[in-house]
Formats: sequence, structure tokens, C-alpha cells
Amino acid sequence: MTVRDTRTSPAKTERATHDTGSSALGEPAATPGSGPVPQSGGEPVGELVQRASQQLTELVRGELRLAQAEMKEKGRHYGKGGGLFGGAGLVGFLTLQALVAAAIAGLAVPLPVWAAALIVGGVLGALAGVLALTGKKEISEAAPPAPEQTIQNVKADVAEIKESAHR
Repeated sequence: MTVRDTRTSPAKTERATHDTGSSALGEPAATPGSGPVPQSGGEPVGELVQRASQQLTELVRGELRLAQAEMKEKGRHYGKGGGLFGGAGLVGFLTLQALVAAAIAGLAVPLPVWAAALIVGGVLGALAGVLALTGKKEISEAAPPAPEQTIQNVKADVAEIKESAHR
């Protein structure tokens, strides 16, 4: 059974360096890590089942490691985006305070004080907008919160196993 795998695990690398070349019978090995080329009916069924079980276990562990890495990356984007949204909320709150101060100053003194407060409020509002847009971009890069690549690999592996079982 041949299963497509884009990852390289230490066990596979180690096995590939030890299993290259010829088999004990002097026949060339089929692929690194797969052992000798089986004769027609040469390998016991128990050994084939054991090897298939071991390969399936390695495959599942590899897919779990890939899912973990993928979710870690998405979590990093969600955390960064959430922090930026939090910053945008804080700056937006400060903007509201500055605008309130501008309205009070505008009623109390004709021009200079409220004009300065209005300018500060405008700058803080622009900063809040930039932070919000940047936070939205970070969260959209992480969506959806599912390990898509791992799901595709598992589907391909299941299809390959089903195809091999029907042969």
C-alpha cells in the first residue's frame, strides 16, 4: 500500500537509511522503508497486517502532528487579531473622550481649545480605524478555525486505503 505523505518524520528518515539497497534474498527493495519485495504469497498474512497496522499508526500520528501545528498557527493569528481589536477598542474609547472634551471646550471657549481637542480626537479616531482594519485582516487570515490541510490529507489517505483494499 502506498500512502502519500509530505512530512518527514525521524522514524521514516531512519528507516529509509537502513532499508535501502537489496533485501536479504539479494532482490532490490521496492521502496525505502517498505522492506523486501514480497514473493507471490511469500509473506505471512500476520506480518502484512502488522505492517499495515504500524503504517496506519504512523500515518495517524503524523496527521495529528500536522493538525496541531496548523491549529497553533491559526491560534497565533487569532490572538494577534484579537489584541489589535482590543487596541482599537481602547483607542476608540479615548476618541470618544476626546470628542466629549472637544464639545465641552467648544461650548466654553470660542475656538482655540475645542479646535485642538477636535484635532486630537480626529487623530485618535484615524488610529482606531487603522487598528481595526489590521485586526480584521489578521482574523480573516486565520479563518476558518479548522486544520484544512490535515483534513484534506486524511481524506486522501482514506481514499488511498479504500482503493488499496479493493485491489
